[in-house]
Amino acid sequence: MDISNYIKQLQSIEEYSFSWDELVKKCHKTDTALKRELSRLVTKKEIINLRKGFYLIIPPRYSKLEQIPVQLFADKLFKYLDRNYYLGFYSAAKFHGAGHQQVQREYVMTDKSFPNIKKSSLDIHFFTTSKWPTKNILKKKSDAGIFKISSPALTAVDLIHHQTKLGGINRMLAILEELSEEINIQDIEELLTWYPHKSTLQRFGFLLEELQVEAHLYAPIMKHLEVSRYFPVLLSPKSKEKPGAIHNNWKVDVNIKLESDL
Repeated sequence: MDISNYIKQLQSIEEYSFSWDELVKKCHKTDTALKRELSRLVTKKEIINLRKGFYLIIPPRYSKLEQIPVQLFADKLFKYLDRNYYLGFYSAAKFHGAGHQQVQREYVMTDKSFPNIKKSSLDIHFFTTSKWPTKNILKKKSDAGIFKISSPALTAVDLIHHQTKLGGINRMLAILEELSEEINIQDIEELLTWYPHKSTLQRFGFLLEELQVEAHLYAPIMKHLEVSRYFPVLLSPKSKEKPGAIHNNWKVDVNIKLESDL
């Protein structure tokens, strides 16, 4: 079987990626012949060599974009890399209906650092976390099968925790507001069983109250903080700035003017 036929076969079962090892098993040709054929298909923009030994198929309906949606290959890619992952940040927010900003970049959380991927018009940024979530990761279904994303509450705290790398609180305020409509009490309570960053929880609780969500949603966060000691934090972390006057129970120094871009 040649590679083109193998690709057609994969697409007929809604698969949009393959590895070199899978190819060798299916197409009984020499490595040199396979590499030559792969190179020709990359030039024709029918496939993308995403990472060494892992390829994406670009079907005709996505050929203008020169990429395919991340949910069509994420699960297979991270099985191939043997890593935990979830689509997070602005990428997860889109699936929770909080995507008024059309972000051209995809964001993935993994348990091992990877170089960001920029291939053709595909742009994927990786973040890592030292404490892998035990909860708050949801499984969703795409045409190509299951993929994993952060729950609304985990999406919100990830955005807040990494705000300095993601454009700051004001850039994400409208998204946090939209996410707050999807967050439920179970999501918050599960987060509180494992989430390690107390200062991020303070900012999260403060912003939920600012966004005027129902008090029963953020009450468990306050209760959780009160059990252990918590200290003043800046809403927007600045390297040489220390918290000053505090006028709220969350001990959050509001050191920026909050302005949503919605």
